[in-house]
Amino acid sequence: MFEFFDRTETRTSHPNIFRISNLVLYILVIIHWNACIYYAISKAIGFGEDSWVYPNVTGPEYGYLTREYVYCLYWSTLTLTTIGETPPPVRDEEYLFVIFDFLIGVLIFATIVGNVGSMISNMNATRAEFQAKIDAVKHYMQFRKVSKDLETKVIKWFDYLWTNKKAVDEQEVLKNLPDKLRAEIAINVHLEMLKKVRIFQNCEAGLLVELVLKLRPQVFSPGDYVCRKGDIGKEMYIIKEGKLAVVADDGVTQYALLTAGGCFGEISILNIKGSKMGNRRTANIRSLGYSDLFCLSKEDLMEAVTEYPDAKRILEERGREILIKEGLLDESAAEESTEGESMEERLDRVASNLDTLHTRFGRLLAEYSDAQMKLKQRITALESQMRQEELEDFFSDSSESLFEDEEKASPGGMQ
Repeated sequence: MFEFFDRTETRTSHPNIFRISNLVLYILVIIHWNACIYYAISKAIGFGEDSWVYPNVTGPEYGYLTREYVYCLYWSTLTLTTIGETPPPVRDEEYLFVIFDFLIGVLIFATIVGNVGSMISNMNATRAEFQAKIDAVKHYMQFRKVSKDLETKVIKWFDYLWTNKKAVDEQEVLKNLPDKLRAEIAINVHLEMLKKVRIFQNCEAGLLVELVLKLRPQVFSPGDYVCRKGDIGKEMYIIKEGKLAVVADDGVTQYALLTAGGCFGEISILNIKGSKMGNRRTANIRSLGYSDLFCLSKEDLMEAVTEYPDAKRILEERGREILIKEGLLDESAAEESTEGESMEERLDRVASNLDTLHTRFGRLLAEYSDAQMKLKQRITALESQMRQEELEDFFSDSSESLFEDEEKASPGGMQ
């Protein structure tokens, strides 16, 4: 039973409510058993022998089972909760039982207080931790004499995080999970969103999984610039919630509006040769309200595509198509940079491709060996089953032949 309770507490989505219900159940069981012991002692002493024991059952008011159980349960509850207001004991054994009950009642009361306090602390643990962070930031801003406007902006940002349940650090929460489960959660939450990005559409599933694990959430306040025109692009952004505007240098004139599901900055982190902007931002992006974005850094992208050279080439080709469409690609410069590539760089690229192919070949060979082993096991099991069926058929035919011979040898068979 205790193992069942532990498993249920682990699996339920409302563990605190389950713990309270579990505690109440234990208390009711103790009160029930104590009521049964009180009734047994009353029966041993004699019903109605004194004022402490259960009244005489011959009376019409106390002679039926429901009244007996309710009366004993009421007495047990008053005693174990140390409320009292029960008839005082008369005999020594009655005194001893009441003393024992009072001690048990004190332990039960202490257990209730401790468990309820622990549950309340657990329920408010996240809020207490978050409040501690806010207090630390407030103390720092007061110590450094930060302006009131900026202090208000910071507090509103914290308030937005808590109100929209974004105060939880996903990396901290999921760090105890194995890599496989953490990857499955990330895929379930972010994969569809990543597939909507132009340059990642129809990419290899393995690359998308690698990228999903590297996404980092960021929250921007109203009026914050996510990036400015001319800045060096070190990351790309995917919009989860909120609205962002592509604005002019004055910060007021809006050219375009970006909403949930959109992305920007992907071209600047690909280092596409021949790009007129290089790896610099081509526009000013400003948050219109509170915006939730996912950030993918250039280093993480390059690390992920090292094992997928074909995907890297496809990404660069798609990036070139986008730049050509927007008139931001100098094709002659791109060709010159490709022609000017040194032999050493080409050899490095070929070596990298060979390493990747070797890794893939090893993976395929392992899968082939595993499939061969499983096939051999199935064939062996099938051969064993066929041999068993042949033996059963042989013994069945033999028994039928013997039976026919016996019938022929019998007197009836002779006739």
